[in-house]
Amino acid sequence: MTRKAPAWLERLAAIENRMLDRARSPEAARVAETAPTGNIDDLRGRKYCVLVSYRKNGDAIPSPLWFGVGDGKVYVHTGGVKVKRVERNPRVLVAPSTFRGRPAGPPFAGTARRLSPPDDAAAERWIQANYGLARRVYYRLFGQRSIGVYLEVTPETPA
Repeated sequence: MTRKAPAWLERLAAIENRMLDRARSPEAARVAETAPTGNIDDLRGRKYCVLVSYRKNGDAIPSPLWFGVGDGKVYVHTGGVKVKRVERNPRVLVAPSTFRGRPAGPPFAGTARRLSPPDDAAAERWIQANYGLARRVYYRLFGQRSIGVYLEVTPETPA
């Protein structure tokens, strides 16, 4: 059973998301226009990736995120509209990036899915492995782990 976050925490998360949207690099949109020639190994040693999901009308929306890699898949913790977009259209692009989303390599294509609570712990372990203490401190201070869900991205195999 998913625990509902307090209303004040949801408002804080919404404010943080608006700030991050404003800080996003205009170059993040380039990921959607770049041929998906990258692969999951391009994320090695990186702290951020851009996940591109698609609106109903087909518009690409880039989102810089913390991530973890494990078992050949990418795991992210996110919330809100991104989850709805992925549930509607699971095809995504993923590229290594800076904090603001400036691409640091070519994207790769993948299929995203929302994880159910039994799989959340494994996803969180993979993400923690990429950040360690910094992530634990962040979530202790802001408590936002109770908001959002985990997504798993399986890279497409090149033809």
